Amino acid sequence: MDFKNSAFMYILGIAVGAFVIAQSVYFLVKAIRRSRELGITGTVIRRTITSSAVFAVLPSVSILLGLITLSSTLGLPLPWIRLSVLGAVTYELPAATVALNAIGESISMPVSNPAAFNTVAWVMTLGCITPLIIIPLFLKKILGGVHKLRKRDTHWGDLFLTALFLGMISAFLGMGISDGLLSILTLLTSAAIMGVCGVFVKVLKVRWLENFALPISMLGAMGLAILYAELLPAELLPAGLWG
Repeated sequence: MDFKNSAFMYILGIAVGAFVIAQSVYFLVKAIRRSRELGITGTVIRRTITSSAVFAVLPSVSILLGLITLSSTLGLPLPWIRLSVLGAVTYELPAATVALNAIGESISMPVSNPAAFNTVAWVMTLGCITPLIIIPLFLKKILGGVHKLRKRDTHWGDLFLTALFLGMISAFLGMGISDGLLSILTLLTSAAIMGVCGVFVKVLKVRWLENFALPISMLGAMGLAILYAELLPAELLPAGLWG
């Protein structure tokens, strides 16, 4: 029996999905009622809902790609649950990768050990709870400290924020090159495609491309990764890549 795609897991996924949709509908109804109280016309309300839906759906293409990637390893229900609530591709995939590597498993292979699956589920869930604690309790104080630093010395304030950002990026880069040449080529390809999209958006003013840049870079890099894997010698590929 495939415990990753069991009926119980699907029931959990349906329950979580229903709750998220119900919450969204609730706030949508509340917002519409409030906008009518403020005298906003129906045309403006409909236009706002439509534009908001478009801007919400298009960037979620990258989330769908993350769901497909994780489902080959963890089954469909768990990534579906995680990415339906607080999860994001930039968190869930690295969290799952780190958890599996720590117990000697690989993100490129389907999980067959219930203990490994349980470990990944706990790491992905508990790690995502941290912001729910930090943001309401400490964010105001942290931002106050940053604002004070920038007022006292703009140069050091900007340098501090840049260092925080680069530290975060460095952590992802380390994971991106951990599997050798194939990972490095895929990472560079994704960055190059994103750079080209950036030129179209910033220089050529192709604004609609902004919402598609991330999924395009992911799909392009994934497609070329398959080509790289076919062209590279077997000794340069991660172990067990093709199962």
